[in-house]
Amino acid sequence: MLQHSGRPIGHEHRYRLYIDESGDHVFRDLEAPSHRYLCLLGCWFHNPDYTEFHAELEEFKSNHLPHHPDEPPILHREDIVNRRGSFTRLQDTALARAFDDALLRLLEDARYRVVGIVIDKLVLREKHGDAAAHPYHLALGFLLQRYAGFLNHINRVGDVLAESRGGREDTLLKDSYAWVYHRGAWVVRAESFQQALTSKELKVKKKSANIAGLQLADLLARPVRQSILRDEGHLAEAVAPFDARLMPVIEPKFNRHLYDGRVAGYGKVLFPK
Repeated sequence: MLQHSGRPIGHEHRYRLYIDESGDHVFRDLEAPSHRYLCLLGCWFHNPDYTEFHAELEEFKSNHLPHHPDEPPILHREDIVNRRGSFTRLQDTALARAFDDALLRLLEDARYRVVGIVIDKLVLREKHGDAAAHPYHLALGFLLQRYAGFLNHINRVGDVLAESRGGREDTLLKDSYAWVYHRGAWVVRAESFQQALTSKELKVKKKSANIAGLQLADLLARPVRQSILRDEGHLAEAVAPFDARLMPVIEPKFNRHLYDGRVAGYGKVLFPK
C-alpha cells in the first residue's frame, strides 16, 4: 500500500475538500452587507462516500431535470433560485416542490462534513488598516486548519479542489494555499499541513466540469454564510423559505469539537469578532 508520512493513500482511504465562496475578497463598499463579508465554504468527503454521492446526484438530475447525457445540468444556486436555464421547469410549483424535497433528502443522506469561514472585511480593515491580511489568505488558512486537523486526527490524507473563478482570483487562492502549505498558519506549523495534504498546489476546476462536490459547495455557500452572520447577530433579515428547510438538514454535517460537539469555531467561524 502506498504511504504518505506513514499513512495509507490508496483511493479508498483518501479525502477531498471542495471549496466555493460567497461574497468577494476586495476591500470595497464595505458598509454594504453584500460586500462586507467573504465566506469560504468547504465540504469534504471520504472517497467511497463521494463516489456514492456523485452517482446519486446524477440520478437526481435525471429524475428532476431531463437532459441529454452529454449536457448534464450544473446545480448552481442562483440559476435554481431565479429559475434560469435548465431550471426554468421549476416555475411549475409541483415540479419545484418535488425537486426541493428530493434535493433535501439527497443532502441529508450523503456523508460529508461542512465548514463555513466568514471574514468580516470591515472589522478587519478597521483593526489592521492597510496591514490587514488578504481575506482569501485568512479564510483558506482557517479552513485548511480544520481540514488538516481532521485528517491528522484520523491518520489519513487528502487534497483540495476549488471552483475556478478565473484569472486573478484563481492566482490569489492558489497563492494563499501555497503560503499555508509551506509556512503554516498561526500556531499550526507547516508540517501539520504537509502531513495531511497530498498536494503542494490547490486544484481548480470550472463550474462546467460537473464536479458534484463543487455543486454542493455552491448550494451551501450563501445559506451557511447567512446562518453564521445570523448566529453572530450580524443579520436580521428573515430566513429564505428553502434555506429554512436546508439548514436543519445541514446542521448535523458541520465540523464539530471532538469531545463536546461544539460547532462554533469548528464548523462555523466568523473572523474577526
